[in-house]
Amino acid sequence: MKYNIRGENIQVTKAIQEYVEKKIGKLERYFDTPPTSDVHVNLSVYNDEQRIEVTIPMTNLLLRAEEQHVDLYAAIDLVVDKLERQIRKYKTKVNRKFRQKGSPKHIFAEMEKEVEETNNEDADIEIVRKKYFDLKPMDSEEAVLQMDMLGHAFYVFTNAVSGDTNVVYRRKDGRYGLIEPNS
Repeated sequence: MKYNIRGENIQVTKAIQEYVEKKIGKLERYFDTPPTSDVHVNLSVYNDEQRIEVTIPMTNLLLRAEEQHVDLYAAIDLVVDKLERQIRKYKTKVNRKFRQKGSPKHIFAEMEKEVEETNNEDADIEIVRKKYFDLKPMDSEEAVLQMDMLGHAFYVFTNAVSGDTNVVYRRKDGRYGLIEPNS
């Protein structure tokens, strides 16, 4: 795996970089062949709170976790634990699917190929409500105001400038995010 480690309001020292690579590198034991994907790690500090976000994009699978703690090394350990739980969860789903088909031994590498089918067959997901609404053209500031007025955590709207469907959302830190499609 190739590591892309960035720091926001923090200097990424050699010790921090080595610790991150060592801990995340332990995830390779779950794969038959080590993934060739990039590992994106964002480290940040806000109000004495250390935060780490890790994203590992792979074929048909995206591993992502974030954690915050007063101690950066503890946050790194916690985020690796989350990633391990995600891997075990997907591995269990795939193995369960293969056992139901009567297949003998199952490996995690096959899971990457089958994850899309597994997600489609997952019976645990139940949609309990549907909503239909018209998308009003507006700018992102107006969408944030509408979202706050409704008391929602996100708001879907048509961008008045580009004409694309966008989403604004409230982040855990209280600020706002905007999701736009790639053009």
